[in-house]
Amino acid sequence: MKDRLKHLLLHLAGFDQTELERITELFKLKVVKRNTVLLRQGEVCNAFYYVNNGCLRTYFLDKNGMEKTRFVMTDCNIGTALTSFINQTPSAEIIEATEDTTLLAISHSNFFRLNKEMDAWKSFYQKILEMAYSYQNQRIEQLVTLSAKQRYDLVLKEKPILIQKLSNRSLASYLDIREETLSRLKSK
Repeated sequence: MKDRLKHLLLHLAGFDQTELERITELFKLKVVKRNTVLLRQGEVCNAFYYVNNGCLRTYFLDKNGMEKTRFVMTDCNIGTALTSFINQTPSAEIIEATEDTTLLAISHSNFFRLNKEMDAWKSFYQKILEMAYSYQNQRIEQLVTLSAKQRYDLVLKEKPILIQKLSNRSLASYLDIREETLSRLKSK
């Protein structure tokens, strides 16, 4: 499992083998069941995750209690509730496993210790921030400029795994549409 993490780390930054070994030793195995909440709204996020297999989603609850999915992490993906993780402030987001999931987690303290001690980790961290920024801008653009059908078609084309890994309720919240609208789109 850690070999897959090493592969991702090498893809994102220029680590040598000694650094990779040191980094992966700090990631701890965590196996969670479907519907396990890893972070509740109001808690401080103290872990950064690598999903080996399974699925995690981060979402908000709006003022009416409706879920708004921000990000979905599937196999070989990384992420967390970044704002809470970076600032060590209470999270507005919730992190939940949408299926049985095997992941590796690094603590906030170890993550930022590596950031102080390892130049390649600083590059990795910068890459994560750039990817998160680009992803969020792209999501906002899609939500603002595309119709519900266009957003659904885009998921079908670029991220069909989400249709398999998310419930209709979660997928609808990711697309920012009602479940009834999603059902209509799926039936066409």
